Amino acid sequence: MLTLYGLKNCDTCRKATKALEAAGRDVAFHDVKKEPLGKDQLAVFLDAFGVDRLVNKKSTTWRGLSEEERQRDPLDLLAENPSLMKRPVIVEGDKKHLGWQGDVQAKLIG
Repeated sequence: MLTLYGLKNCDTCRKATKALEAAGRDVAFHDVKKEPLGKDQLAVFLDAFGVDRLVNKKSTTWRGLSEEERQRDPLDLLAENPSLMKRPVIVEGDKKHLGWQGDVQAKLIG
C-alpha cells in the first residue's frame, strides 16, 4: 500500500494516483489541506527531502508570504500552509518519493 500525500485539486497528484492505480498499486490518498499533517510527520519529510526540495518556493502561497514570514521555521510554515509542500509525497513502507517525475514513476510503476 502506498500513501500519496497531496492536494485533491492538484493535477500532478491526480495524474500520479491514476497512473499508480492503473498499474495495479493500492493507493491511499491523504489530502494535506483537509487533514493537515502534524509537525512530527512534516519533520520526517523535511529530513528525507530537505527544505529546498520540500518547500515549494514557486507556489502562489510562497509568493504571498512576506519576507519576514519566509524567514520563519520551515516546519511551522508547512504546518500552517499545507499548499507550500511540493507534491506529491509518496510513501511506501520506509521509502519516500517526492514529485512525479520519470525517475519516481520508474521506481513505482516500472
